[in-house]
Amino acid sequence: MSATPTAPVVAIDGPSGSGKGTVSRLLARRSGWHLLDSGALYRLVALAGELAGVGLDDIEAHARLARSMRIEFTSESSGAERVLLDGREVTGPLRTEAAGAGASRVAAWPAVRQALLQRQHAFAQPPGLIADGRDMGTVVFPRAALKIFLTASAQVRAERRYKQLKDKDSSVTLVALSLDIAERDRRDMTRSAAPLVPAADAIVLDSTDRSVLEVTDEIYAHGRSRQLWP
Repeated sequence: MSATPTAPVVAIDGPSGSGKGTVSRLLARRSGWHLLDSGALYRLVALAGELAGVGLDDIEAHARLARSMRIEFTSESSGAERVLLDGREVTGPLRTEAAGAGASRVAAWPAVRQALLQRQHAFAQPPGLIADGRDMGTVVFPRAALKIFLTASAQVRAERRYKQLKDKDSSVTLVALSLDIAERDRRDMTRSAAPLVPAADAIVLDSTDRSVLEVTDEIYAHGRSRQLWP
């Protein structure tokens, strides 16, 4: 399932709320490298299925959508993210907890994972790639130049997600998020296809009591020690 990337890759894996998305964006900006938000791809598959009226358990239909959907990641002049799915604006729906739950469901299906693999490999272009996900260092880019597994306590991860979502969804509660994160952790860590585990050669970082800038600085220092950037 793996392929040799055409550019150096830094793989950053970890559970929901660990801070890997924010850290990955900061690293990409600081290094000038490309960014792969692999979780967004799985969210898009789930969302494409919902928009197409595909049954929740129709694996093959979701796999076909994973291969055929047209996606575009852009940004506004302000720097705000903008995502298009088959020409349709989906930025808001893509970042909801419902989309995250859908992503966790479809990510358990090997057929969908295989369908997205080539798309993920295509992101590895010069000068390099920061790959954010759950199996970047174990499955998608097993030869990554640097592998990081970012984690944090379940309580802190739930609190972070609550702060991110409370202004977007007034119905979200910390209790519900805590339960959702616990269930997502269980599902992601126990699935048979590419479970969420640190790669054997990954550097494990706990961000519970650390800021995103502190974590970013440490990862950047690891990359510098491996001569990935100045």
